Amino acid sequence: MDIAVLGAGSWGTALSFVLADNGHRVHLWARRRELAAEINGRRTNERYLPGCTVPENVQAYTDLRETVHGVRHVVLAVPSQTVGEVATRLNGQLEPNAYVLHAVKGIDVKTGRRMSEVILDACPELEPRRLAVLSGPSHAEEVARRLPTTVVVAGFSPEGAEVWQRLLMNLRFRVYTHSDVVGVELGGSLKNIIAIGVGLSDGLGFGDNAKAALMTRGLHEIARLGFRLGAAPLTFAGLAGVGDLIVTCTSRHSRNRRAGLMLAEGRSLDEVLQGMGMVVEGVYTTRAAVELSEKAGVEMPIAKATFAVLFEKENPRRAVEELMGRTPKQEWVADLWQGRRDWSRGGDL
Repeated sequence: MDIAVLGAGSWGTALSFVLADNGHRVHLWARRRELAAEINGRRTNERYLPGCTVPENVQAYTDLRETVHGVRHVVLAVPSQTVGEVATRLNGQLEPNAYVLHAVKGIDVKTGRRMSEVILDACPELEPRRLAVLSGPSHAEEVARRLPTTVVVAGFSPEGAEVWQRLLMNLRFRVYTHSDVVGVELGGSLKNIIAIGVGLSDGLGFGDNAKAALMTRGLHEIARLGFRLGAAPLTFAGLAGVGDLIVTCTSRHSRNRRAGLMLAEGRSLDEVLQGMGMVVEGVYTTRAAVELSEKAGVEMPIAKATFAVLFEKENPRRAVEELMGRTPKQEWVADLWQGRRDWSRGGDL
């Protein structure tokens, strides 16, 4: 089967490996001609996945129309802030009854919308039941090396998720299906904020106690905002929530954690982004999440502290002191996860 993967960065390329291993012919869309030439000629993608060999049944393209022509299954794996532009270009180019999977972990900064909302608005010919989202603990570097990985695919319909479960799943890449699109999208996006905070904490030498607290309290913030925006609270106890949070906050492959480490060294945000050479989704998501939380009336103190460090030149040590010095609270964990309170309004803050 022919499958198109839009985005030849680390994640899009890694997903093309999974699909190629399953016997599919992959059309991998790259914006840059030199990258497409490298993939097709040398079978490498050294900038994004150094040391990996691109399978022979992956063919790179630079023309979007040609990439998706005759293809009924399309994966979108581009940076979050370009999703609207790519989806707009897809409108009118998709095959009838095409299935689309997006694997983008971010929130649109301009509108505060989730990626599925951006895609459906920009590409009205796509029926919601044919759109799904992939998330979960899945660093591209490990997927490309065929290390065991487990993810979740959420769809607006069982069919929309199950088709991708069949196409992607193999002995090294296990896929669960889910029905909570809102929760899976928000879990995969918001955990990047906490990973930046953990990187800052690690860089400042605050230790494992602080890291554990940031991850645990960060998960509560994610769940509170998610609940207010329509997600099921228990979604955040799964792969798209705590699973992705753990790997992003602890892995050496995490760009968001690495960004926090670099900020802790005293580098400016511009220096960090330039030095990274790849998109750090958590930077954009922090801004979007703080705006969303304010509109929704949900307190997110860790996200706000991270925002202050990123955009307001707040000293990281001072930001941690302010978090630790907040008004004493009660941890209503049982009520929170069982949904017995409207805890998104306050309560456990």
